[in-house]
Amino acid sequence: MGEMRRTVLLVPLAGGGLWTAHAGGVRWICAFTDEAALARFAQSRAPGGRPMEYAALLGARLVDEIVPSLAEPAGVAVDIATEGGAMFFPPVAGIVPDAVAVDAGRGVQGGRA
Repeated sequence: MGEMRRTVLLVPLAGGGLWTAHAGGVRWICAFTDEAALARFAQSRAPGGRPMEYAALLGARLVDEIVPSLAEPAGVAVDIATEGGAMFFPPVAGIVPDAVAVDAGRGVQGGRA
């Protein structure tokens, strides 16, 4: 967890915000550890080899600022296009702020990524 918080992650942009996916009742912010991992993802999402715009964000900013700004349970999925290398940081206490952790007994508040 500490390493993810200290790492600059590449987050694709879409529709004026960060690229996210919904699975298992969670909104996942998709992030990548390097341009090669992002390129693998882009190949499956951007037809014709079009470049994919992205933001470079510190992992700590994703979990401490962006996740709480969302109006639903949210976590961070890292390197989802890397076979055997994906990491998931779910919306639970110890990963996201307690105020938005699904296991902390509080409601989710916030806005849009």
